Amino acid sequence: MQKADALPLQPDIRGVMRPALLIVILFAAAAALAWRQWTALLPISAWGAALQAPDVNDARQMLMHYTVLPRMAVALLSGAALGLAGTVCQQVLRNPLAEPTTLGVSAAAQLAVASATLWAPSLFVFGKEWVAMLGGFAAVLCVFALAWRRALSPVALVLAGLIVAFYCGAVTNVLVLFNHDYLIGLFIWGAGFLNQQDWSGVTFLAPRLLIAAVLIALMVRPLTLLGFDDETARNLGLGLTGARVCALSVAIALSASVVSLVGVLGFVGLAAPAMVMLAGARRFRDRLIWAPLCGAGLLWLTDQLVLLIPSGYREMPTGAATALLGAPMLLLLLPRLRTTAPVGGVSEVVVPRSAHPWRLVLAGFIALLLVVWIALALGVGSDGWRWSGLGGIHEFLPWRWPRVASALAAGAMLAVAGTLMQRMTGNPMAAPEVMGISSGAAMGLIVLLFVFPAHSRLLQIAAGAIGAFTVLALVLLFSRRSEFNPDRLLLAGVAMSAIFGAVIAIALATGDPRMGQLLTLLAGSTYQIGGAEASVLLVIAAVLLLFTPVLSRWLDILPLGQVTAHAVGVSVAASRVAVMLVTALLTAAATLVVGPLSFIGLMAPHMARMMGAQRALHQIALAAVIGAILMVLADWAGRVIIFPYQVPAGLFATLIGGPYLMWLLRPRRA
Repeated sequence: MQKADALPLQPDIRGVMRPALLIVILFAAAAALAWRQWTALLPISAWGAALQAPDVNDARQMLMHYTVLPRMAVALLSGAALGLAGTVCQQVLRNPLAEPTTLGVSAAAQLAVASATLWAPSLFVFGKEWVAMLGGFAAVLCVFALAWRRALSPVALVLAGLIVAFYCGAVTNVLVLFNHDYLIGLFIWGAGFLNQQDWSGVTFLAPRLLIAAVLIALMVRPLTLLGFDDETARNLGLGLTGARVCALSVAIALSASVVSLVGVLGFVGLAAPAMVMLAGARRFRDRLIWAPLCGAGLLWLTDQLVLLIPSGYREMPTGAATALLGAPMLLLLLPRLRTTAPVGGVSEVVVPRSAHPWRLVLAGFIALLLVVWIALALGVGSDGWRWSGLGGIHEFLPWRWPRVASALAAGAMLAVAGTLMQRMTGNPMAAPEVMGISSGAAMGLIVLLFVFPAHSRLLQIAAGAIGAFTVLALVLLFSRRSEFNPDRLLLAGVAMSAIFGAVIAIALATGDPRMGQLLTLLAGSTYQIGGAEASVLLVIAAVLLLFTPVLSRWLDILPLGQVTAHAVGVSVAASRVAVMLVTALLTAAATLVVGPLSFIGLMAPHMARMMGAQRALHQIALAAVIGAILMVLADWAGRVIIFPYQVPAGLFATLIGGPYLMWLLRPRRA
């Protein structure tokens, strides 16, 4: 009897000791680094005076009192708040990947603050956090609308949240681009800097964290029941909708308070609950205690590591550094997700095959010629709209044709790259932009800028191709255990994109003058493209596109599975490597023109398939034409729609492609 009574105590002991050991390690490491910083700043004997009553004539004591200590306190409070919010989100949604960042709350809160700064500053009378909170709730409603009919499945929910986050980030970048003087401070704040000048941030966040903790403590029982399936929770007398709304409201309000104070701190709410759960805190009550402590220690340690960077590069956003820790955690948790139905409902739609696919390609080519003519002939100037026609087109040709040609080539290459990826993986949601391949190409360029400052366009394309190929290989590697399940493949790509996005943000934050070229790349602008570069890009696009028909047989067979491919004599490994290499080259060359996020690689293949181009060769040809049309239109519209200002082609295509991707994610009725 005693032995039987003792058995249930074993998980509880492990649930206390191992998480406690993890917390001790995090705090000890952070404290050791903080000790190193403080002793270098002040002697130990002066610490008490610096904390309680600093000498106004001693700059070091003033720095310790008003900057160093408040920064540490804000890091601890923010980490605890995000750890608590992430734990609540994961419990309510029964999703190990749910947290404010993956649900789009943080990015939407930042967008709401930016929009209010420009157009409704009077809203800040009530406080910045209320504006951020409205944005966070709007994001959650959008995510729930996309994933509701799939029963809020883990993969569907996280994919919808990350897509909403990407889109909100793109819109924010557009606002910053055109209102740089007004929003530059917002841009720095949004990157997740913990710099403090006084104790106001501590007095702002501490009571809110205390109130949220008390409210969550009062809801422990209903939150525990939400961990069961819905039917069990109802049988136990729990009102599911009310409990979920109340708990999520507290979590969103808490995360919005953090965002309004220090900006976006990526993935802390994901990593902290996951770490304590892996350490043995299985029960929800235990996670409520240990996850906030883990989040506080994790963010404090991360911030101390950021402070180790030499002073010339000190202005690094802690938020980007936390994303470097959280995104790998997303990959590690990926195998723990339950298998769900494919998120991409587009695969459920049966589209009849066109009887004359080459006629569609010819019609698309004619439409492309018309669009190119419009882009070259129609413009807007100080005297309004002007149509040059055929006779007067030569007047603006030296300035317009390089932009049109480069946009055409980039659009065609991204469209074909997306077609190759969707065919190779059998995933209708695969695309260079969504799966992080474009971010990998941008990462390759960053390395090139630091290693070889003086380089040619061909060397840029080679470096981008290596980065894109590396990311694509890693995505396939992480998805191998699930036999390249479409949802797992897509989520692995999103995680890789988050990792490289954080690296890019850190590189930009260094202030290195070489990053100016990277800014142009990320914006996806064509206005700096010259005639020579446009000609080279056209030649590269022609060579790569003419090579893709060689892959058409493999692309028709690979979606049928490995068994079928082996039965007809196709080497799956060799064919995948060849397709990956061509995809990487296409993506790298296009990314140098339109940036890493345009969604053309996702839209064009679907449009081609919906028009009846079912065979690989037909879909490649039609998608290339559609992609060229979309990108030329995006470049033209970005040039004239808000003249004299210009929207970069890549960002303008993103504003169109983001809603299209959300439309593809929506559930379809049976």
